[in-house]
Amino acid sequence: VLQNLSQTPVLRELLKEAKMPGTTVKIDSPELSEPQLIKLDQPGPLTLAMCQFLTEMQETKKGVVTPKELFSQVCKKAIRFKGYQQQDSHELLRYLLDGMRAEE
Repeated sequence: VLQNLSQTPVLRELLKEAKMPGTTVKIDSPELSEPQLIKLDQPGPLTLAMCQFLTEMQETKKGVVTPKELFSQVCKKAIRFKGYQQQDSHELLRYLLDGMRAEE
């Protein structure tokens, strides 16, 4: 799930801009009649951890990236992920994106 998200250019670009509070983002989509301008507030801890993780994945030369902080933030939003037991990747994706959306 995290590897797929790291290869989503729109998500990476939005998260780069989200790090700076007060930034205005222009969202243009064929489904919208006109582009939307959205002013971003200070990102929450889950969003910052996701941004940090994606940056590490894109910029690291060592080849191995550990999502320790991101996992910690996900566990705070969804306690079911504590304990390192087997979990469904779809559930992780849902909790991760819902948690980031709730921080908007």
